[in-house]
Amino acid sequence: MSTTSPRPPRPPAPPRRGARQPAAAPSRAARSPYAPLPRRRPRWAMRAATTVSVVVLASAGIGHAVVSSLDADITRIDPFKDMKNRPPTGHGMNVLLVGTDGRDKISEQERQRYRLGGQPCHCTDTMMIVHLSQDRERASVVSLPRDSYVDLPAHLDRNTGKQHPPHPVKLNAAYAEGGPGLTVRTVESMTHLKIDHYLEVDFTTFMRTVDVLGGVEICTALPMKDTYTGLDLPAGVHTLTGGQALQYVRSRHVDGASDFGRMKRQQLFLAALIDRATSSRVLLNPMKFRDVTRAVLGSVRADQGFHTDELLDLGRAMRNFSPSSSEFTTVPVAQTSFPVKGLGSTVKWDRAQADRLFRALRDDRPLAVRRPARTPDGTAAVEVPPQRIRVQVENGTGTAGLARRVDTALAGAGFSTTKAPVDAKERGVERTVVLYDPRWDRSARSLAAALPGSELRPVPGQGATLRVIAGSGFREVRKVRVRTTVQDANEVVRGDQVACD
Repeated sequence: MSTTSPRPPRPPAPPRRGARQPAAAPSRAARSPYAPLPRRRPRWAMRAATTVSVVVLASAGIGHAVVSSLDADITRIDPFKDMKNRPPTGHGMNVLLVGTDGRDKISEQERQRYRLGGQPCHCTDTMMIVHLSQDRERASVVSLPRDSYVDLPAHLDRNTGKQHPPHPVKLNAAYAEGGPGLTVRTVESMTHLKIDHYLEVDFTTFMRTVDVLGGVEICTALPMKDTYTGLDLPAGVHTLTGGQALQYVRSRHVDGASDFGRMKRQQLFLAALIDRATSSRVLLNPMKFRDVTRAVLGSVRADQGFHTDELLDLGRAMRNFSPSSSEFTTVPVAQTSFPVKGLGSTVKWDRAQADRLFRALRDDRPLAVRRPARTPDGTAAVEVPPQRIRVQVENGTGTAGLARRVDTALAGAGFSTTKAPVDAKERGVERTVVLYDPRWDRSARSLAAALPGSELRPVPGQGATLRVIAGSGFREVRKVRVRTTVQDANEVVRGDQVACD
């Protein structure tokens, strides 16, 4: 079964009517690598996409029918019924996003093809808190491990009808015993964060949405194979269909990180899914907009206050969104195998760090720290293995042998250097500069992490080989490692850090 397809080049966005046309860019030969470059238009053009889509829908004569039909497609529930003593309202909006099993809604052929055998558990397979900032310019996504240890509040068991006193369980048992209402109560009790809205998505919704979008592109530095789900991806870039995407986000046996690796892949896929939806002009095509929206909302369950009009208003408000406006992390964990009698191995949160995380959400503060992650041994955690990064070193000073010294040090740290350093055209350079094609921005960040104090400079059209112009301020090459361990799950990753090179 083929899992890859070539990525077609994205056509340039058409100019807005009445907008001033930009002047022709200078040639690459005439452009100094140190000259400031014009900022690229954000790929997530939510303002244009959302606003224009509404106008196009209305002008096409199907706007009212499409928009008014969306609410009817959503199954309404009331997860906040009879809730008391809730946390105070913070700034921004908090949405509890729950992914449920729902394999009973998938055809027998699909269940066999994508290894979805067995009976549906009617439990939560995924749980995330999505925080949208007050100004609608940032989205923070926090994954909650389904095996998290929690003391369940007193409740009425929806299966047996019996009243339960508080008792310890794994987090996903809250849904099994008390449905959405108990799930919201439990999450609010654990996070002290008020949940404003509830969205529940199952396997069917997920697969249909990916297929309607024409697939979603992901990349992997290492081969990924999981005999439990049937996932089998060689290293490289892949465009996944709905069923293949389900295999990708469900796989727990492709590395030693188990459920934590699975949550990290879910976060990366969600970022790629958003990027696909907002960069493929889906929102500008009335029929495509209708199809995607129906696929998303066709089997979604949501609280009674989460309406289509609110979604559209929210999209229009997100006018300044860019890839770096989204950030993803997992709740900090102290123990990944905390034994509990009668429950087995559970995940125990790091209470102090978790409290700081959720306090930042209440205060509407960003989670991402814009510096390379550091490890106890002093190495920097990066996204792209240094062996995959091709580097040409140049000497930007009058110091003889500097480029050779930098080239040797980078090769020693694992980078694929040309082993043929040269003198740069520019002389008297003080701060070391990394010149890179924006298509290889993740590789550039990985290289810059190995060169403390270096400066990143984009050079469109340069190609896959990165250039390092060594300056007089060069001191050392720091060793780097790829993020692969369970501990890295707690790191915050921004949306602009997950695009494929």
